[in-house]
Amino acid sequence: MNKRDALVALKEKGYKHTDKREDILQLFENSNGYISAKDIQTALKSTYPGLSFDTIYRNLSLFVDMNILEATELDGEKMYQFYCSHHHHHHFICLKCGKTHSIDVCPMESIHGLDPNFVVTDHKFEIYGYCKDCQK
Repeated sequence: MNKRDALVALKEKGYKHTDKREDILQLFENSNGYISAKDIQTALKSTYPGLSFDTIYRNLSLFVDMNILEATELDGEKMYQFYCSHHHHHHFICLKCGKTHSIDVCPMESIHGLDPNFVVTDHKFEIYGYCKDCQK
């Protein structure tokens, strides 16, 4: 996903184009990993001094519902990045900077069918640690 595709998806679903939405999406386009609502508020406070967390979370929730963003939780805080839709994969996630790297193998392959009475509808696999830059 990218900003342009996200704006098209919003328009197709009848959502209004706003400068705030576009600027929030631009932050994700410029990011190389997960960012938080607090990061968004900090980055946009000079442009939108009255930008509330309610507005930010309402937009983030909409973006997640529309598969524009995906969410995870790091240290008890929800973090977001553009939804990866190009193929099935998982992530290494840096706990300090939020950068991600793809893991192209899926652990579900090794546990498929362990419980024949359980139907898996979805899964999520993430590995947390520190990227090369943040280890310094």
